[in-house]
Amino acid sequence: MKTTLTFPIHKTKNSKLPETDFSNLVFGRTISDHMFVADYKNGEWTDLSVEEYKPLELNPANATLHYGQSIFEGMKAYRTSDGKISVFRGDANWARLNESAERMCMPTLPEEIFMEGLMQLLELDRDWVPTANGASLYVRPFMFATDDYIGVKPSETYKFMIFTCPVGMYYSKPVSVKVETKFTRATEGGTGYAKTAGNYAASLYPALQAQKAGYDQLLWTDGKNHSQIEESGTMNVMFKINGKLITAPTHTGTILKGITRDSVIQLAKDWGEPLEERFLGIKELEEALKSGDLEEAFGTGTAATIAHIERIHVNGTDYYLPEKGSDAFSNRVLRELDGIKYGELPDPHGWIIKI
Repeated sequence: MKTTLTFPIHKTKNSKLPETDFSNLVFGRTISDHMFVADYKNGEWTDLSVEEYKPLELNPANATLHYGQSIFEGMKAYRTSDGKISVFRGDANWARLNESAERMCMPTLPEEIFMEGLMQLLELDRDWVPTANGASLYVRPFMFATDDYIGVKPSETYKFMIFTCPVGMYYSKPVSVKVETKFTRATEGGTGYAKTAGNYAASLYPALQAQKAGYDQLLWTDGKNHSQIEESGTMNVMFKINGKLITAPTHTGTILKGITRDSVIQLAKDWGEPLEERFLGIKELEEALKSGDLEEAFGTGTAATIAHIERIHVNGTDYYLPEKGSDAFSNRVLRELDGIKYGELPDPHGWIIKI
């Protein structure tokens, strides 16, 4: 999109690039040089700027610290084969951020502020976009309340920010998951579809118990009866049973509307793959595991893109899935998405924003 929006850009005098080991990137640990900042006060967004990445000063009475008005997004920028920078579906992240904002009683953000802030930040820190195969620049837009007031009510002021970090692969190998039937991530009428910090805070304890038991992630089930699969801890989840893809629908408001999920569904439709957006019952999953009808299970998300699932624990038993061949749907769709993102394949749906 074209915009006439302008704002000050303050470049750091002490770049961290020379001391950064791009061959040893731990996801989320290395932060790039700059950040975009905007403040909401008196009913409008103001004080837009790109600044040196640095700590924030917060009043101990900051509303977010006490009442959790905080939302965020996750997206990636890639170094294409011709050396340029591409951003995957940034407009979808902007739209989802605003959907989360409305649910959390926060102000929506104009598209031109989101996109121009993102573009200027990525242009300034373009040398932070890795060149290694499978690496990318993770982009974290987020918004939080800034009222210094103790009282349960929506804040009147907010801060929106974007920072970035170079990353390698989120999962370096297939993952093991455990079906969770005690704890609940989200219920109808709650905030499950919003990308808000509280959802993740509530998931930490049960996820930690699963990790202690030897599993990478949970498969969350519905909060009413714990009888059907919803999503995984860091991603949506898909199953291929008897040649048909099955993934949970998002209309209940308990599941995050994953942008990678949506992209995989679109590609499946393009390829004429049988697809059902419906809930998969635990009993149906267990029967498919026992019979061998479950051909593939994988997660979809910005961090992981496609995360192959090799082991599923359900009702006290571990089931192992067969190793995936190169022609498996999950591998095909991963190659297609990576090809589009890195500029090696056509982009028929206009998902890529180039810098």
